Amino acid sequence: MTAPSELDDSFHVFDTTLRDGAQREGINLTVADKLAIARHLDDFGVGFIEGGWPGANPRDTEFFARAREEVEFRHARLVAFGATRRAGARAADDHQVKALLDSGAEVITLVAKSHDRHVELALRTTLEENLAMIADTVSHLRAEGRRVFVDCEHFFDGYRANPEYAKSVVRTAAEAGADVVILCDTNGGMLPAQIQAVVATVLADTGARLGIHAQDDTGCAVANTLAAVDAGATHVQCTANGYGERVGNANLFPVVAALELKYGKKVLPEGRLRETTRISHAIAEVVNLTPSTHQPYVGVSAFAHKAGLHASAIKVDPDLYQHIDPELVGNTMRMLVSDMAGRASIELKGKELGIDLGGDRELVGRVVERVKERELAGYTYEAADASFELLLRAEVEGRPLKYFDVESWRAITEDRPDGSHANEATVKLWAKGERIVATAEGNGPVNALDRSLRVALEKIYPELAKLDLVDYKVRILEGVHGTQSTTRVLISTSDGTGEWATVGVAKNVIAASWQALEDAYAYGLLRAGVAPAQ
Repeated sequence: MTAPSELDDSFHVFDTTLRDGAQREGINLTVADKLAIARHLDDFGVGFIEGGWPGANPRDTEFFARAREEVEFRHARLVAFGATRRAGARAADDHQVKALLDSGAEVITLVAKSHDRHVELALRTTLEENLAMIADTVSHLRAEGRRVFVDCEHFFDGYRANPEYAKSVVRTAAEAGADVVILCDTNGGMLPAQIQAVVATVLADTGARLGIHAQDDTGCAVANTLAAVDAGATHVQCTANGYGERVGNANLFPVVAALELKYGKKVLPEGRLRETTRISHAIAEVVNLTPSTHQPYVGVSAFAHKAGLHASAIKVDPDLYQHIDPELVGNTMRMLVSDMAGRASIELKGKELGIDLGGDRELVGRVVERVKERELAGYTYEAADASFELLLRAEVEGRPLKYFDVESWRAITEDRPDGSHANEATVKLWAKGERIVATAEGNGPVNALDRSLRVALEKIYPELAKLDLVDYKVRILEGVHGTQSTTRVLISTSDGTGEWATVGVAKNVIAASWQALEDAYAYGLLRAGVAPAQ
C-alpha cells in the first residue's frame, strides 16, 4: 500500500461502503470484493475509505492485512473503524483498541455514545465514564501516531434529549485530539432544516471541526448531508449508491456531484467527476445488485426524455430540460421513443443512433405514426431500443432489414408421466438462398426455439455464436379474459461487448418470444457489421 497523493484537507469526502454500506440486506462482501471496491473508490478520488472493523471479525482483519500489500492507493487513506475502550479499563490495555493499531491504518474512526440513555442502558456505565472512555481512547491513539475521527452515534436524538451532554461528547473528543467529530443521524429520522439548525449550534458552541453521517430513513440523507455542509460541516460520510442498513445511507455520488457542480467545491482530483457513472455501476456489479435506473446523476434514466414537448425543447437547447450536462458525470442523454413521441423525439433518437433523417418530414411522420400504431398494439420501444432501430432503418431503407426469411416454426412441450417435461422446437427458413430445417431441444419452449435458430443459422452467420440471451421478461397486457390477453415479451441479448433489448407482442407468449428473438438476431448481425440480404 503506497501513500496517497496529498490532497486539500479542508473538506473530506469519507466513504463507508465497506463498513456501513455492507450492512445492507442482500450484500455479502468477500475480502476480494472489498479490495475491488476499495480500488474503485480510490480511482474515483474519495479522501478516506473506511475498510471495516479489524479485530471484530476475521474478514475485516484479513482485508486490512491484504490491503497493505495489494492496493496502491493514489488518492484515499484507509480508515479502520472501532469503538472506544471498555468501561473501567485503560485504552492501552484494550485488545480491540490494539487491533485498530495492528491494522496499520493511519486513520482510525471511533464510534462513541452521545445519547445519554444509550450510555446508561447500552454501555451500562455513567455519563462521566463515557466521556473518560472517549478521551482516553482518542489520546492513546493520537500518542501512537494515528489520526482520529470520532463518530457520535445517535447524536441528533441525543441532542434532543440532553443537548448539553451531547455537546460535551463533542468537546471531549475534540480536546483529546480528534481531528473531526462526526454528528450521526443513526436512526435517519431528521429533516434538513433540523440538521442545519443543530449543526450550526454545535459548531458555534464547541468550536470543533464537524462532519455529518446521515441515514436515509426519511428519504433525506443526501439533503441532510448538504444541509450540514451549509451549516459548516466540512466532512461528509457516504456510501456508494446509498447502500446501508435498512433503507441505506447518504449516496456518495449525488453528494459529490452536488458539492462539485452546485456548490463549486473541488472535492475530487481533476477529471474524476466524469468517472461517476462508471464507478457507480462497477461497484454495483461487485456487490451483485442491479444498478438503480432512476438514481440521480448516474442512472440510465437520469437524462432520459420521453415527452414530445421535452424533445422539441431539447432539440433547440438540451439545457432546457436538463439540470447539468450528463457528460460531466460520465452519463449520456437518451431519447425514449413511445406513443408520446413527436417529430423532435424521432429526429433526436435517429441522431443518437447515427441515422441521418435529413430533415425528411414525411419520413419522420411515417415513423411517428408507425410507433404510435405499434405501441397501441402493446409494443414498447422505450424499453427496446434495438427493435426501434430496426423499425427506423426499415422505414429509411424502404424495406425490412432481413437476414433470413422464416417459412415456419413450431415449439412442442411434452408432459411425461414421471412429471418431467421435454421441449423441442423446429424452424424452417431460408438464408442466402438456402432452405434450412433445424430442430433442437431446450429447457423450455423459448430456449428450444433459440437453440434451433442457432443450429439453423450459425454456419451461415458465425457471428451469432457470440450472442447470449441475458434476460427475458413477460408482461400480460389488457385483454378480453385472462389467458386471451395480449402478451408482451422483452428479451435482452449480449455479444460480450454490449447489450440490447428487443420486443415482441402476440396473443401467444411463444409467438411474442419468437418476434423478440428474430429482432435480437437481426440486431446482433447488424452490430457485427453483417450486411442484410438483398
